[in-house]
Amino acid sequence: MKKIFTLLLLGNVFLGFAQIPAGYYNTATGTGYTLKTQLFNIINDHNDRGYNPGLYITYETSDIDNYYENNGTMLDMYTENPTGTECEYVYGGGLQDDGTLGNAECQRYNREHLIPQSVYNSATPMYSDAHCVVPSDKYVNAQRDSWPFSKVNNATSTYSNGSKKGSNLNSGYSAGYTGTVFEPIDEFKGDIARMLLYFATRYEDQVAGWNYSMFNGTNDQVFTNQSINVLLTWHNNDPVSQREIDRNNAIYVRQNNRNPYIDHPEYAMQIWGTLLSNPTFNTTTTANIYPNPSQDGNITVESQSTIDTIEIITINGQVLQQIKNPTLNSNTYTISNLPKGFYFVKIASGSGAVTKKVLVN
Repeated sequence: MKKIFTLLLLGNVFLGFAQIPAGYYNTATGTGYTLKTQLFNIINDHNDRGYNPGLYITYETSDIDNYYENNGTMLDMYTENPTGTECEYVYGGGLQDDGTLGNAECQRYNREHLIPQSVYNSATPMYSDAHCVVPSDKYVNAQRDSWPFSKVNNATSTYSNGSKKGSNLNSGYSAGYTGTVFEPIDEFKGDIARMLLYFATRYEDQVAGWNYSMFNGTNDQVFTNQSINVLLTWHNNDPVSQREIDRNNAIYVRQNNRNPYIDHPEYAMQIWGTLLSNPTFNTTTTANIYPNPSQDGNITVESQSTIDTIEIITINGQVLQQIKNPTLNSNTYTISNLPKGFYFVKIASGSGAVTKKVLVN
């Protein structure tokens, strides 16, 4: 049984979340770092709603669980378990961080700066920007500390939902770093990657002056080669979810700016894609699924490699379809008449396999 802490004080709130305003990205016409600067000019000068209680007010619409348990509790990427038990918090119910406890999971919740606040001396608006400051279990937040995000090799600590901390896997897509890192579960790798790409874009005019292990000291590339390889891999392997779209809309209502890498995931590769080293079968350079979300039950798998099998798997783990040795037409294969729902699509080839999330509306 899940542990639900505090009484549910928030009733059902119906909000008309804003969608992408017409013309919002009209000036985003370039490629590479030119595009990144154009996006900076679009999302710059957002409304700073403040740290306390501003962020907590934003979280009441941006970070609630309407996707897994679907019970309106706090959605924390460090403790949310999509397939099992977890501790849960309710905003305003008495377990918000008050300076006590937090020496184990499920005692207090607070706010996690995905780029540590020490990097920019807790200055605003970075300090209170909901696009890159998220609700979190206090204990796991402290455990993550200021460690960079990457792929863990040998875990020294593993947390309740499978997030872990330990030495970096200095090979494959995460090669190039030898220190301690923090790795979220697969469900939220893309979410976190897109939040960090947002940070690099929104604060393009300041980031070159900040020292952090994921940064390279520039205002264009921003990230080290190793870090951008990790972030792009996570971004490609974990596509934008409905939860991210809803979160982006809710924050826009409060801050009046958006995360462009949620609205237009293709921007990430257009800006940093040439830096992606050691591309493997699990990146969009060799395997892609579109449209995602699908509006008509049809999806297309695109690959430059020979595909051995395609499996459509329901969220409950049932294999809905298994297609062996599909014949590609111009490097694509179309799957039709999928019922509405959320699916995992597993694509296997001789060089490996990848599982991608697909939503059919």
